[in-house]
This record gives sequence, C-alpha cells and structure tokens, in this order.
Amino acid sequence: MKKINLIVLLFIGLVFVSCDKDFDELNSNPNDPTSIPSELLLGSMIRSTGNVMYSTFNGGDMGECWAQHWAKVQYNDEARYEPRESSITNVWATLYESVAADADAMYNLAVTEENEISQGVALTMQAYAFLLLTDLYGNIPFNEALQGAVNISPVYDSQADVYSGCITILDNAIAKLNPSNGDLDPNQDIIYGGDVSKWRKFAATMKFRALMRMSAKDLRASEMQSLVNSGLLFSSSADDAKLVYLSAAPNANPVYESVVFGTRGEWKINSQVVERMDGTMSLPLDSRLAVMAQPNADGDYRGKPSGIADVPSNEYSYANVSPLGEFYLLPEAPAIFLSYTELQFLLAEAAKKGYINGGDSAASAYYQAGIASSFADNDGASMGGYYSGVVSYIPNNALEQIATQKWIALYGQGFEAWTEWRRTGYPVLPLAIDPYINEIPSRLRYPVIEQSLNAANYADAAAAMGGDTLTSPVWWMN
Repeated sequence: MKKINLIVLLFIGLVFVSCDKDFDELNSNPNDPTSIPSELLLGSMIRSTGNVMYSTFNGGDMGECWAQHWAKVQYNDEARYEPRESSITNVWATLYESVAADADAMYNLAVTEENEISQGVALTMQAYAFLLLTDLYGNIPFNEALQGAVNISPVYDSQADVYSGCITILDNAIAKLNPSNGDLDPNQDIIYGGDVSKWRKFAATMKFRALMRMSAKDLRASEMQSLVNSGLLFSSSADDAKLVYLSAAPNANPVYESVVFGTRGEWKINSQVVERMDGTMSLPLDSRLAVMAQPNADGDYRGKPSGIADVPSNEYSYANVSPLGEFYLLPEAPAIFLSYTELQFLLAEAAKKGYINGGDSAASAYYQAGIASSFADNDGASMGGYYSGVVSYIPNNALEQIATQKWIALYGQGFEAWTEWRRTGYPVLPLAIDPYINEIPSRLRYPVIEQSLNAANYADAAAAMGGDTLTSPVWWMN
C-alpha cells in the first residue's frame, strides 16, 4: 500500500512540475504579443501618409487650391486663405504620431532584429515625414521629438537643422538599403512589393529633392552630382514612390471617397490650369487638360478663379465649372510621394543653375523628358507637337519654363504642388478673389494645441519664424 501511495505522489509531483514548466506558454495570449516584427508597422504608416496628404480637406484645400490647380464653387474659405484648424491639427498629428513615431518604433524593432533593410525603410519614411512637416510648418520639433512621456515639451529646431538632420538620416538609409543586406516582406510593402532596390532609389531621390529645396540657403552641389553619378536616382516612372489605392472605400483614394463616393462635387478645375492648357494664355493646346478635367454641362472646359466670398450662382455653379477629371477621381488613383517626372524637372533646374554637369544641353534633355513623362502619367495623353515653339527649351527663359511645366505636372499632388510653387514662384499666380490675407500662404500655422501643451517652445518657434502666421516665409523661401 505504501508503495502504491508513493507512486501516486510521484505522479502528482511530475504533473505539477510539468504544468509549472509550461505555465507561461499556456497562459500567453497569441493575439497580444510582447513584440512584433518591425515590417508589420510599414503598411499602416504608408497608408497614413497617403491619406493625410491626399485628403481633400488637406492636400486639396491647402495644397491644390493654394497652388491654383483646383477651385471651390461655394465653400471658399480655404481658397480665400482661411484653413480649417482641424485640418492643420490633423496633418501635424498624423505625420508625427502615425508616421514619424511609427517609423521610429519600426527602426528600433529592426535594430533588435538586426534587420538592416527594415531599418533603412523606417529611416526613409521618417525622413519623408520630417521633411514634409518642416516644409509645411517651418521650424518643428526634431531632435527632441518622438520621446513620448519622457519629453512632452520638445524644443523646435530650425528648418536648416531639420534639413541637415534628414540628409544624414537619408544617407544612413541609402547605406542600409543595399539589396545584399537582406529582404523586405512584400506583403507589408504596399509601395514597392518588397523591392529593396527601389526603396534605395526612393531614399536617394528624396535626398536630391531635399538638396534642391535647400539649395538657395545651403548649396551642396557636390552631393547632388554624386547622386547623379551614383545611378541610384529614379530611372523611369516604374520607380515612382506611390501608394496605389484599392477599388472601394474605405481603402480607396481619398479624393474619390470625398468627391465620388461622398458625392461632394465642391472641388473643380481652376481657371489658371484651363487657361494655360486651352490656348488662352501663351502655352499651346494641351491634351492633358481632357485628363485633368471633365467638360462642364455645356461641353466646354471652364475653370473658376480662386476665391469669391459670395459666388454668383449664374456665373460660377456646379454645372458650369468643369469637374475634376475622371482619371483623377478613380478609386485606385495613387498617392504619389515622389515621382520620376518631378525628378526630371529638378535635374533640369540643377543643370541650368550649374549645380550638376551638363549645362543647357543636359537641362534641355531633362526638361523635355519631364514633359514627356507628365503626358505619360496623364493616362498616356498624346504629346503630339506640344514640345515646340514657346514650350521648347529657351536658355534665357529656362528656369520659368521648367518651373511652369513642373507646376502642370504636379497637378493633383496638393502639398507638393504648392511647396514647389512657393520655392520657384512660377508660374506667376494672381491673389485669390476676396482673400482673408493679402498674399498666397507661405506655410501652415502651428496647431492651436501647441500653444497650451508646449507654450514656451511654441513662442520661441513663432518668434524665430517672424510670427505664427500663414504669410511667415519658411527658411528656403527667404
């Protein structure tokens, strides 16, 4: 009997030892992991970036309307330079919390994983977010940003420091994004489907754009030429950094979701675009107009000028102003982060200014390539004999030509179109009718919440900018 009891006790002891050994595994929640693979943060980060840039209330109202690509029929406050505070706050919060902070988390996870490719992608997206933030607002928290509860009142850095810091980030990204360093999960990469070489080109081309944008204040011509020599810049539109949306809400293009799915036909073509493409102004007839706009109720292409406090219904109505083009209203229309087309115009400007080799010969070739690429981007519109006469490269007028053609090519790319217009000043655009302020905005105001949560640093940043106003110029504009 004692022998049987001993066997029973030994069996019970083994059961308890075994249960204790596997207790943590049996009681862990597989749906609430303590850590996640770094690449799982990428998809939502990309989508957040595209959604905030291409929202009609953000990149539409404060980008396309201020670049005078679009106009609004009735609700004209934004086109008259009075943006919504909710939009200003939304852009700031999304780019910090859902892009820059998630990119930082992705990078830190990738360091733990010793995954250099994931680190490089995270750095690329972080640089993109910070560059967009500083281009929109001016001085921003950078070195002390993303510290969470450790520092809830970060100092604002100058735009010069943000740009220099982002150039360093991009150099680091380019080094890590060597395809020999590993792979990227194609299921998480909704820009390039896991093609590491294209991410490297994205980082390199973004650096070139940043160097051009800061060139009037901090010229680094040797770095530009080095990038041209490297072979790492976009080589065709197949390299474009863009998010192709899905065919149905809520994962469709935000413009489609507002205008088509949401039946809000408020956003229309601007007369500045129509008159530069229908032969009214000095430029010739342009087949891209039929892609960028639809005919109005009378079968004509008719734009509306920006602004007007009380729009006369018989003069500008939902029926007699041309809607946005169907091509730009497709649910799958992409959010373009950076394109080969834009790069060609940047290269043309750089060559013309002597920042890179080639002079007028190279500038002319880049300029023509940019125009041809823009026609291809616009649903393969026929270029025909467009590149002739006043459009052909004229050395004495080249910088205005390059900037004007870039302005046309950036149609639909709200914030980027407005930013490049702010930098170049071309084409010359009129002030909106019945404006709230006496010039086209140079920046976004800081979110009101910064005045209470980060008051001292906000005050210093506003003073350094010459005041927290829409007309305070950003660093690279001075």
